[in-house]
Amino acid sequence: MMIYASFRLMLPPGASRYFSQTCVRCCKPKDPLKNLKKSQINNLLDDSASFHELKESKENDCASNPYPKEAVRVAKRRDQSSYSFRPSVNPSETSIFLFPGQGTQFVGMGKKVLDLPQVRELFLAANDILKFDLLNMCLEGPKSQLDKTMYAQPAIYVTSLAAVEAVRENNPRAVEGCVATAGFSLGEITALTFAGAFSFETGLKLVQIRAEAMQYASDLTPSGMMTVFFGADAKLGYALNLAKEWCIRQGIEDPECCVSNYLYPGSKIIAGNEEALHFIEKNASDFNIRKLKRLTVSGAFHTKLMQDAVSPFSEAINRAEVQNPLVPVHSNVDGKMYRDVKHIKRQLPRQILTSVKWEQTMHILYERPVDIQYPQTFECGPGQSLKAMLNMINKQAGYMCKSITV
Repeated sequence: MMIYASFRLMLPPGASRYFSQTCVRCCKPKDPLKNLKKSQINNLLDDSASFHELKESKENDCASNPYPKEAVRVAKRRDQSSYSFRPSVNPSETSIFLFPGQGTQFVGMGKKVLDLPQVRELFLAANDILKFDLLNMCLEGPKSQLDKTMYAQPAIYVTSLAAVEAVRENNPRAVEGCVATAGFSLGEITALTFAGAFSFETGLKLVQIRAEAMQYASDLTPSGMMTVFFGADAKLGYALNLAKEWCIRQGIEDPECCVSNYLYPGSKIIAGNEEALHFIEKNASDFNIRKLKRLTVSGAFHTKLMQDAVSPFSEAINRAEVQNPLVPVHSNVDGKMYRDVKHIKRQLPRQILTSVKWEQTMHILYERPVDIQYPQTFECGPGQSLKAMLNMINKQAGYMCKSITV
């Protein structure tokens, strides 16, 4: 089975622009922890990017596997991309597509792929759906406007699919050979569109509703997100708890400060009330935090502070036309593949409130026996953040990753 994706714009005479459904054919060693105190071990566990949160997921049913039983038996691991639909296929001849999320936007994005007619068609169609000039926003900004959630998310969605068009133009076999895909936060909707679950139009409308709902939730409470860089001696979990306690003493009811994104070893994103983030910034050295970096987002995404964004998005996706993905799409919530339409409609709204398990998902996609080659990976969208993170998680997989500039 080969894989193919198309976002070609169809413009019948006298008819409004619309998009066709995306089609995808897609000796006993010494114990290093022996001499550690119990409290030290607890701290290590608190600050690790483990799967302890995944155990609470209600989505534990076994997903149907697209690979032959023989391939699964040989692999003996959860590596979704080690084998294509035929075990005779060389994994290095297959591909994985990754899509970025909010925070990667920049003024000028899209310019490098505008020479492709199909990309210009994407932006024209987006303008009709969104009722504003998205291309001009991408090319001219201003940055203060582009950074707003309601503009940044649609811009990243469209430019990411424009990058797919660039891949198909120069290397169509890469699209045909895709065996798995994933997207970071917003990028998960892009991945589902690429995999054929949403049409371009449906995906963009969902992105717009999601962005507006998240912007609304963000405006209710001063909040934000911050990348944390730390070592083995950091007390991140302790810092998060103290930050919430400090907020309570300031009269803030039910404050939030938690890990919202698992990036790679030694780096996570935390999110919460503005006062909590300021507390951690001011006292970072006390918690052995090496570096902090604020993100250009307007709220505490993937935390309970986004609760007011869930209902509008849930209503929208329940009304939307959704198809079963024709290539495995891995969820941010637990790293597992979406099974069917019902699973998508139930899981995707949860993603707004749940931490992004990106590091764990990359392990699921790329762990494999030492003698199995890696697929070619394409990061489609603005920036090169996903390739940089993949290098920190799995250097061999990162070496096979190419960022498609837009």
